[in-house]
Amino acid sequence: MSARQWGRDLAMGTRYAFAGGREGWTRALLTAVGVGLGVALLLLTTAIPNALAERDRREEARSDHTFSQQKIPKADNTLVVLDADTTFRDLDVRGRLMEPEGPKAPLPPGVSEFPAAGEMIVSPALKELLASGEGKLLRERLDYRITGTIGEQGLVGSQELAYFAGGKGLWDRLEGTASGARIDSFGNDDLGSSDPWDPVLLLLVLVVFVVLLMPVAVFIAAAVRFGGERRDRRLAALRLVGSDSRMTRRIAAGEALAGSLLGLVLGTGFFLLGRQLAATLEVFRISVFPSYLNPSPLLAALVAVAVPTAAVLVTLFALRGVVIEPLGVVRTAKPARRRLWWRLLLPVGGLAMLLPMIGQGNDDGNFNQYLVVGGVVLLLVGVTALLPWIVETVVARLGSGGVAWQLAVRRLQLSSGTAARMVNGIAVAVAGAIALQMLFAGVEGSYTKASRYDVYRAQMEVNVPEGTEPATAAGEFRDTKGVRKVTALNEGYLAGQRGDDGDAYVQITVADCASLREVATLPSCRDGDVFAVAGGEYDTDTAKLAKPGRTLWADPVDTTESGDRWTSWTVPQGIKPVQSREDPTGTKRGGILFTPRALPENLGSFASAQLYLSLDSSVPDAQEYVRNTAARLDPVSQPMTWQSIESNERYATIRTGLSVGAACVLALIGASLLVSQLEQLRERRKLLSSLVAFGTRRRTLSLSVLWQTAIPIGLGLLLATTVGMALGAVLLRMTDTSVRVDWPSVLSMTGIGAGVVLVVTMLSLPPLWKLMRPDGLRTE
Repeated sequence: MSARQWGRDLAMGTRYAFAGGREGWTRALLTAVGVGLGVALLLLTTAIPNALAERDRREEARSDHTFSQQKIPKADNTLVVLDADTTFRDLDVRGRLMEPEGPKAPLPPGVSEFPAAGEMIVSPALKELLASGEGKLLRERLDYRITGTIGEQGLVGSQELAYFAGGKGLWDRLEGTASGARIDSFGNDDLGSSDPWDPVLLLLVLVVFVVLLMPVAVFIAAAVRFGGERRDRRLAALRLVGSDSRMTRRIAAGEALAGSLLGLVLGTGFFLLGRQLAATLEVFRISVFPSYLNPSPLLAALVAVAVPTAAVLVTLFALRGVVIEPLGVVRTAKPARRRLWWRLLLPVGGLAMLLPMIGQGNDDGNFNQYLVVGGVVLLLVGVTALLPWIVETVVARLGSGGVAWQLAVRRLQLSSGTAARMVNGIAVAVAGAIALQMLFAGVEGSYTKASRYDVYRAQMEVNVPEGTEPATAAGEFRDTKGVRKVTALNEGYLAGQRGDDGDAYVQITVADCASLREVATLPSCRDGDVFAVAGGEYDTDTAKLAKPGRTLWADPVDTTESGDRWTSWTVPQGIKPVQSREDPTGTKRGGILFTPRALPENLGSFASAQLYLSLDSSVPDAQEYVRNTAARLDPVSQPMTWQSIESNERYATIRTGLSVGAACVLALIGASLLVSQLEQLRERRKLLSSLVAFGTRRRTLSLSVLWQTAIPIGLGLLLATTVGMALGAVLLRMTDTSVRVDWPSVLSMTGIGAGVVLVVTMLSLPPLWKLMRPDGLRTE
């Protein structure tokens, strides 16, 4: 058959879709909306790589740290930058203190001039937060005058909280413990190559993308078949005027093609609208600018070609077993039973592609990306192939019941394929989500671990800034609202012999008795005591160095280069042996413990001080009060909040990406189900009106619609759970992890799927009640 004839018939179907009056436009619009939602999500997906790359580019362009060993001398083109990051509640705030050392000092991206001391330039989101009532505590911490806003080029996201503040004497701070650098340009190229991804994380990325995109593809395939029953009656009319069966199918494909082309237009519009709205949203702490969301031209072209092609192929495939005659379509009769054997080939083939990679998830292993993608796709496509057969088989055996039940069962027996198509998308999504949750739960132990911090004894850690007396800093925090207890520990080291070449050192800790009891078991303690600690981790020198009469040597940090910088100290005769215990950081320290009066004056200058804070959980924003006190003592102070769980950054990023993508896919599935449900109700308008006219109660019809949704979705969720657990088990074996069913995740994913269907059903009831009116019997 010539391509010209194909083109003519497809064009006729396209014209027929838009020239069929209100009915034709309604049908085409329903298809277009469904396809458009899927196309918008596909375009968003194709834009994600570019968005991530742009975020990385901007992060690198504003990089102000150099990791090379070369130190830059002061010049008229140098700039001193200190890190001044902070956290406000659960939001990260990027902060930098800057001091230009000459007129040619480099400006950071997005900034037109340097802020003076006491001034700052902020991101639009931070400016909005500081101006709001919620930002009052943060405003106390960032006590600078706002003189401008950071441009888009200086930010990685529209909702990023960031500021640049002016400072004085920053180089002196940089030579201490402050984090920062002297630079002559932003965007250093010496960041080095990133660490290679291990095979398990690559597997997670591949499976996440497949699981998120498969429901979209299934939905688009279902959307092009909206209005199937009414279309069949129109096709019979075409046969009546002389069209043969093949031409009729091509015209039907052209009608679906028209809806898909309109869907491409609507999808592009939805995408552009969502692209503009993206600047106002932040999902799981990730925000983007609209300019980030530029789909790859090649991938966008692929979507533009694949969607119309799929519409034509799906329509021809759907009509392969339909007999279209001039007097009607043989579809209302009992159809031939669906065959099972070829449907089983899909999941079996998927398993066959995945099985060779079992046990490959070690450091030296590697996964074949094509086999992974192909195997997962076949397993998930197997859900869409098996579900119609399962629905047909089960509803054929359902028995009698109430009127609503009988109406629902009879309708499902007549059109089980339509019911299965409605829930295919949610079944695929749930199956993929269950498999991923099992995989995440199985490998979580490799990427997350319990931290050593004892979060019951302390929840925050603060370094005492140089030049501040530890006792003074501890007093400030004790007076801070929400602080229940302060453990102050001054730490340093004593050498067994004078000089830098000594190989024996002992740690010393200076604190009051209450704080020392946090690091050792003290039978008694009073100010002036000295203790030798036994049982410390990795401590091999205390026993031989902490002997009465032994001379130890300290290297104070504040001595000048001239003269002998080493200071001696003799271990006293009254030193008491004690046993170490885990300190708040989870470490058993060894060495020598000093109470304040026991520490000689000449040893106090070398110790660094840490404060461990226990907070009152009943005080709201206790952490913010602590951060404000720390900022008052030192603007670049970054108090550390302890977590009970430590997570691998890449693993956490992948899990966050899954959460963002799953939220979008669930929204799409909910919208698709609602559109499909409304289309089904519209097709049965006259039937519903007839039943109401004959006295059927509206409650009975509403329950029948609920049963028509509940039965297929129940079967779909059961199949999805089975396939998802099987896929999850195979993926776990591929990562060389023991198979364990994460029942809470399985049940939660199933519950979410059922909840989406329940919400869609509830939303479809008002249109159902509107359709159940006698005037629905009118015809033209």
